[in-house]
This record gives sequence, C-alpha cells and structure tokens, in this order.
Amino acid sequence: MASTRDFKQRLMPEGLWYWPIPVPFSIGWRVGNLVFSGGHVALDGNMGIIGVGDIEVQTRTVFENLTKTLTEAGAEWRHVVKLNTYYEFDGEGDELTRFWEKMTRVSLEFVSDPGPTATAVRTKLGMDGLLIEIDAIAVVDD
Repeated sequence: MASTRDFKQRLMPEGLWYWPIPVPFSIGWRVGNLVFSGGHVALDGNMGIIGVGDIEVQTRTVFENLTKTLTEAGAEWRHVVKLNTYYEFDGEGDELTRFWEKMTRVSLEFVSDPGPTATAVRTKLGMDGLLIEIDAIAVVDD
C-alpha cells in the first residue's frame, strides 16, 4: 500500500512572497487529488505590500498568486471547492457594501460558475496595509 508521502507534492511557486526568516511552512500541498493552499496576501518578493489601500489591486494580486499555486499543482479554478477570505476594513453600511462589491467583482474574474463554498471573516491581518488574505482547497478530477 502506498503511503501519503508517495503522492504528496509541496507547492512553492516562484516569484511569490517569502518569509524573511527560515520557516518550514509551505505555500501549499497537493496530496493525491486534493490541493491545499495556505493564505495568500498581496506582497511582492521583498515583502512589500502591493496596492496599499486598494482592495481591487490586492484582491487581484491574491487571486493571481493563488492561480500560480493551483497551476503548480495541476489544478484550475474550476477545481476549487472552498475559499476562506480574511479581510480588514473599518467602515460600515454603504462604505462596507462598496468595499465588498469591489472584492466580489475581482473574485468573479477567477472563480467558476458554480463557484466554491466560501467563508469571509472580518479580522485584523498580520501586517498594516494588508486588506485581504485568501486560502483555498481544490479537488482535481482526473
């Protein structure tokens, strides 16, 4: 019987952000036909924030980075079954609605129809200036 190690693939796409200190974490894993992506944020290769204050730019950057991770795993957006979105925003009412509409418009450029299940959590992100972080789970059909 094959072990999990026989069909595990560590996903570390070139050109994405990196940790400035040595850590054992991975950007993602493919295990069999499952793909797990860690949280993607809008950072460049020098840990600089891309699109400070612009939720559309940051959302697009995050989805483009997630696309790189999916591609490395042999997956596409149509394979994504679960998205977790963490976002930071202080406004309320109409201001919050406009923020959400901007995020959603960009998201719809990437996700399939029907789309994945999704959860959104309003929270404080790890670096000042980051507005969004997204992780994903995909199931690749053969």
